[in-house]
Amino acid sequence: MAGTNDSCPLVKNILLLDSEGKRVAVKYYSDDWTTNAAKLAFEKYVFSKTSKTNARTEAEITLLENNIVVYKFAQDLHFFVTGGENENELVLSSVLQGFFDAVALLLRNNVEKMEALENLDLIFLCLDEMVDQGMVLETDANVIAGKVAMQSAEASGSLSEQTLTQALATAREHLARSLLT
Repeated sequence: MAGTNDSCPLVKNILLLDSEGKRVAVKYYSDDWTTNAAKLAFEKYVFSKTSKTNARTEAEITLLENNIVVYKFAQDLHFFVTGGENENELVLSSVLQGFFDAVALLLRNNVEKMEALENLDLIFLCLDEMVDQGMVLETDANVIAGKVAMQSAEASGSLSEQTLTQALATAREHLARSLLT
């Protein structure tokens, strides 16, 4: 893939790390990091440079190793989107916000590590709906979450085929609703 493409913004990676900088879900679209060790080193570096900031209310933007990194934190999850130094920051921010909001929708606003780990398949489907080979496909969280939910429903089929965690989540929701009425 060409290094610079003026007509289409490119995302180099999307990272979802926990509050200690460990991987929850990551996807690389660039050959800038050829080995797993290089990827882990980059993740550690990005985390160490951003963890002291307070990116909880709005996304923050920084330049690290000739890369623009936009990031946002929620609970014990840290969301990052990386692009080249000449990339449009607004596009990268919209990718970050779309990812963040879609994950929030899919996790029913319970955006925290345990919930993310239990629904990792949905998060990876989310990434696949948003970016393909670095090219931004979709940033609207409702569209992304809708497509992911549809794919997930097709994959899970009937109630008997649902995973235990999905069944428990459904049961919890029904119980909570019955207690509120």
